[in-house]
Amino acid sequence: MSTKSQRDRLEVIYTPDSRIHHPLQLFQEMYRDLLAARELAWRLLFRNIKAQYQQSFLGIAWALIPPALTAGGFAFANHTGLLNIGQTEIPYPAYVMLGTTLWQTFLEAFNGPQIAINTSRTLLSQVKFPHEAIILSQVGQILFNLTIKLLFVVILFLVFHVQVSWTVILVPFSLIGLVALGISLGLLLVPITNLIQDISRTLEIVMLGWFFITPVAYPVPTHGILSVLVGFNPVTPLLVTTRELMTTGVVSSPSAFFALSILSLFGLGIGWVVFRLAIPFLVERIS
Repeated sequence: MSTKSQRDRLEVIYTPDSRIHHPLQLFQEMYRDLLAARELAWRLLFRNIKAQYQQSFLGIAWALIPPALTAGGFAFANHTGLLNIGQTEIPYPAYVMLGTTLWQTFLEAFNGPQIAINTSRTLLSQVKFPHEAIILSQVGQILFNLTIKLLFVVILFLVFHVQVSWTVILVPFSLIGLVALGISLGLLLVPITNLIQDISRTLEIVMLGWFFITPVAYPVPTHGILSVLVGFNPVTPLLVTTRELMTTGVVSSPSAFFALSILSLFGLGIGWVVFRLAIPFLVERIS
C-alpha cells in the first residue's frame, strides 16, 4: 500500500480520557461522521420502510390509522355532545385531524432514537459505522409518515372547503422545531431508557398525559388550571403555530414560538453530544 493511501485511511485513536474533555476534537468527529453517515442512512431508511410496510396487508395505511382513529373519536364525541370543544377556526374533523397529525409527528420524533437503537441492535453490535446513520434514517421515516398523513389532511381540507393561508409555505420551518424538540428529548433520554426499563414504561404513561395537556383536539384555553398546564407545555407553541400557519395565517404567540424553536435546535445539539458519548456504552450493553 502506498504512503498516500495510508494517509487517506481513516484513523481512530482510542484513549482512556473521555472525549468531552476535548470538545473541539469531539465536534470535528461528530461533523465528519454526520457527513459519512448520509449514504448508509438512505439505505437504512429504504430498508426500514420496506420492512415496515411490505408484509402488511394495509401497507402505508398504517401510518394513517392511529391519528385517524384518534381524530375520529374526538370528532364523534364532539358531534354527539359528549365533549364541548367550542368554536374552532376550521371545521372540527379537519381541525382535530391536523392537530393529531402534528402530535403524532412529535411523538414519533420523541420515540425515534429508541426505535432506531432497537431496530439496529444487530448492526450496532457487529459492524463499525457512524452511529448518526440510524438517527438520520429514523428522521427520514418520520418525514415519510408525515407526508402520508398530510396528504390525508389535504383531502379533508378539500372536503370541508378549508381555506389555506399563504403562510402555509412557512410550515416546514415550524415543523423543524417540532421534530427537533421530539428528537432532542428522545436523544437525551436514550441512555436512561436503555439502562432502566421502568423508565420506558413510565414514559408511555407520561406521553398519554402529555397528549391531554396539548391543544391537539381543542383550542388553547384562556383560563383555568388547564390553561396554565397548556401554557407551560413546550409543544404548545410549536404545534399551535404550525396549525395557524396552515389555516388562519395569524400566529398567536410568535415570541414563544421563536424561543421554543431556538431552544429545540440547541437541545438537539446537546442531545447529539449525549448520544455520541453514550453510544459506546449502549453498544457494549447490547453486545
